[in-house]
Amino acid sequence: MPNSQLQRINCFRSAFARRQAERVVDLPGGFAVYDDAFAHSYTDNQVVIDRAVDSEAVPAIVEEALGHLPHRQISVLDDEAGRACAEPLIRAGYTHSTLLVMLHADPVPAGGPAEVIDLDATRIPHTRRWRGFLPDADDEVIRHLVDRREARRRGADIVHFLGARAEDGEVASWADLYLDPATGMAQFESLITSEAHLRRGYADAVLCTALRLAADEDCDTRFLTADAADWPRHWYERRGFSVIGRSHTFERS
Repeated sequence: MPNSQLQRINCFRSAFARRQAERVVDLPGGFAVYDDAFAHSYTDNQVVIDRAVDSEAVPAIVEEALGHLPHRQISVLDDEAGRACAEPLIRAGYTHSTLLVMLHADPVPAGGPAEVIDLDATRIPHTRRWRGFLPDADDEVIRHLVDRREARRRGADIVHFLGARAEDGEVASWADLYLDPATGMAQFESLITSEAHLRRGYADAVLCTALRLAADEDCDTRFLTADAADWPRHWYERRGFSVIGRSHTFERS
């Protein structure tokens, strides 16, 4: 079951990357996605490897596809292929990180107090949070990182931006939910909480609302990705998510 689920999840992730892109160029072993409106966003201008490929050839493939950009990012969806690509890409100067694919298998909660919101509702707290993450980044980089969520609308049949509000009405925690009822897929991503509202249950409210919305759309495969080396993976595990696979990301500035 996990292997079958993982294959379906990787197909969804690949299709989402293609659909949200402004333009796509097919490559050996995968494809490149581009969005000139968000040129500083690695995610929106990267190479995705989703098929068999000669790992030694990947650095040259990526250089050809992304040579006009100041950054390089490669997402390898298959674990075995990602591990095979690690050595040649690290030799070429890339850093390597592992993403866990986590599946929700617990009973779906009744719901939460979060709501579907407009992107403008998170613009101020999201900008503030990115400035905390990247204090040396210029205004254009921050703007691209905040505004790029607009492109997510193209990625799936149903895209919800969810938020939980603090008592003063400001959105305290927010995330994305991508749904494809035809295939039963639901992806929860990009959960962020304002620093002033951490550890007050707002992230739980967003997650519970997302899980309920997914179930209400008959999306039984509810998943997310989490950095293998960071603490949120344990937070998600305590809320019913379990690791069923791994993918790999390589970056170079």
